[in-house]
Amino acid sequence: MTDMHIDHKVLSDLQEVMEDGYLQLLETFLEDSERRLSQLHGARSADELGMAAHSFKGSSSNMGAARLAKLCEQLEQRVRERPLHGIEDLIQRIDQEYLEVERFYRGERERVSAG
Repeated sequence: MTDMHIDHKVLSDLQEVMEDGYLQLLETFLEDSERRLSQLHGARSADELGMAAHSFKGSSSNMGAARLAKLCEQLEQRVRERPLHGIEDLIQRIDQEYLEVERFYRGERERVSAG
């Protein structure tokens, strides 16, 4: 199931490049993602929402969370289309996708720590 959520080639490349820093990269992504989700939910303007979506898109893409990145890209584009009504469903889909991604990365963190 994770194949539709995670680009394993990106992760493999990251692990190869980062070597011992890979575990820290996973930790940082998980911490940053929680902050980015809070920014999405706490945005008080379309500009704030767009910046949060853009930022989350970039970090997700860099970490191989391709589906999450795509949803964030959709939100970023949707914010430009105003009015903003109806975006709650998209934010909920981002939340749900992040739960899948988070579950995978927490497992990945455990795998790397044990190895």
